[in-house]
Amino acid sequence: MRALDQHSTLHSTHPCINNATCTKHTSKAEELRAAKKSGIATKPDLPNMEDVVFMDSENENVCDNVNSVEDENVEGDGLIVPEVGMQFKDEKELYAFYARYAYTVGFPVRKRSSSKDDDGVLRYVTFTCSREGRRSGNTSISLKPHPTIQTGCKARISASLDIHGYWKINMVHLDHNHKTSPTKSRLYRCNRELSVHVKRKLEVNDIAGIPLHKSFNSVVVESGGYENMACVEKDCRNYIEQVRRLRLGEGDALAIQSYFSEMQSRCSGFYFSIDLDNDLRLKNVFWADN
Repeated sequence: MRALDQHSTLHSTHPCINNATCTKHTSKAEELRAAKKSGIATKPDLPNMEDVVFMDSENENVCDNVNSVEDENVEGDGLIVPEVGMQFKDEKELYAFYARYAYTVGFPVRKRSSSKDDDGVLRYVTFTCSREGRRSGNTSISLKPHPTIQTGCKARISASLDIHGYWKINMVHLDHNHKTSPTKSRLYRCNRELSVHVKRKLEVNDIAGIPLHKSFNSVVVESGGYENMACVEKDCRNYIEQVRRLRLGEGDALAIQSYFSEMQSRCSGFYFSIDLDNDLRLKNVFWADN
């Protein structure tokens, strides 16, 4: 503070500020000229360090005030937001990217439309929120209208294949006309799947006669709770019903072979061929009747 006080006093009281001459400064200048003529090197006067006030530079801590700037399409939680101009190697990579974004935000996705060129090469594709569009038909007069999730949502991305073989996003619409729920993402149909382990467990338990709801509860316990499940009980039930339709009971393959043999004995133009595996399970059947 001493240097600041002396500086302010200098401006207010020093006669050199208002007068054209100063005896002290004039004598000092004459001494310097005389020393220069005689060849004596002079050392400039250094101020007393006690009288110096160190001021912080405005640019001294610039690096401390500058935050690392990430891409504009990356949010604070690391979520990468779709943006026009993004490029992908193929359509599968494009869909996987949009599906991850949708899972984090909390909405289901599906392929809306696509188009191919004259050579059959896919050139254009659009992925939308599954609530895009509205159900056709006049449901207002129905006593029990079917429930629907379609709300006419416009959220979507469109991409096309460029001349270099990359898929490039050329249209993005991120706004939804409905609420999104990240906690429900695992329950959307596009995100549900049965792992190989779960499928095998369901099949073995079904052959052993274990009820489906008990098999599903067992899978839930192994997964650590419903919140860690990538499927619902309905998915397991649909899978088992499909397996049951394709599964032949004991002796069914032999029964088919016996029936076709009888048909062949009655009609010389009847031909059949049956392919069995090592466990005598039916793999392929072919027959023709002329």
